[in-house]
Amino acid sequence: MTMNDFWKNKRVLVTGGAGFLGKAVVKKLLERGVKEDGIFIPRSREYDLREREAAKTVTQNKDLVIHLAATVGGIGFNKDNAGRVFYDNVMMAANLIHEAWLSSVEKFVGIGSIVEHPEFAPVPFREEGLWDGYPDKINSSYALAKRFMLAQSQFYRQQYGFNAIHLLSANLYGPGDNLDPRFSYVIPALIKKVADAKEEGKNYIEAWGTGGATREFLYVEDAAEGIVLAAEKYNGPEPINLGSGTEISIRDLTDLICRLMNFNGEIRWDVSSPAGQPRRVLDITRAKEAFGFVAKTALEDGLRKTVDWYRGR
Repeated sequence: MTMNDFWKNKRVLVTGGAGFLGKAVVKKLLERGVKEDGIFIPRSREYDLREREAAKTVTQNKDLVIHLAATVGGIGFNKDNAGRVFYDNVMMAANLIHEAWLSSVEKFVGIGSIVEHPEFAPVPFREEGLWDGYPDKINSSYALAKRFMLAQSQFYRQQYGFNAIHLLSANLYGPGDNLDPRFSYVIPALIKKVADAKEEGKNYIEAWGTGGATREFLYVEDAAEGIVLAAEKYNGPEPINLGSGTEISIRDLTDLICRLMNFNGEIRWDVSSPAGQPRRVLDITRAKEAFGFVAKTALEDGLRKTVDWYRGR
């Protein structure tokens, strides 16, 4: 079966399809041969997926569901909105999986996160160690909601034979990222801070933490390719990490962004602000073996594209 054969005449629901990652996934689907009218993107103003009736409506007559919609932000947002983050994400996933099963959807692709892994898991994070500890407390409302989605997927597979898979994505970045400081992650936040400092004539920027924490980043187009490949080729019960397999300290990341943006000012580290999990990097062996996914975009190349996009907005 070729890729085009798999997607031929498929009717695909992409929740969050108008968002940062969603747009990249939709683009990949169109490239695979999915017809434009075969992709349905429910908008939150019309369909509140926390409500079962909305989930029932959007999953009817679909062959495949790719669930990207989420209530989530950076460290500050997740910390200040823990109840909302947990409730929204649990309810969306619970309703969508249940209604997709009732509607005889062929496959459900759930997108989780690297933060599901235990806070002090050995690095690189391996999928089989996912339940061996509590996640990073600042992001735990989101992490646990996503773990619940994984558990529901596995329970529905066990009882009903429902083909639901679960991918744990590294931190995403790339052109089109969210620049709103309430929701943005570290890369768009740093790019905006540097750009604002240059525009305002400041010779410094402020950054959270000590800079010692490490993170793994995955370029958005690579993430979209991994999701589509998994939809085509992976049908197993176990979660799969989706990442680049490389880590960088926040200090080195900040220095790199400053260099790419020709900013020579001081970086003032606010050690009173939360830095989050000490280290994050994924073991990506399973994704390569299961469906041939390897990230292609080097961090510096992806950052350069992201900076260029920001400047050209």
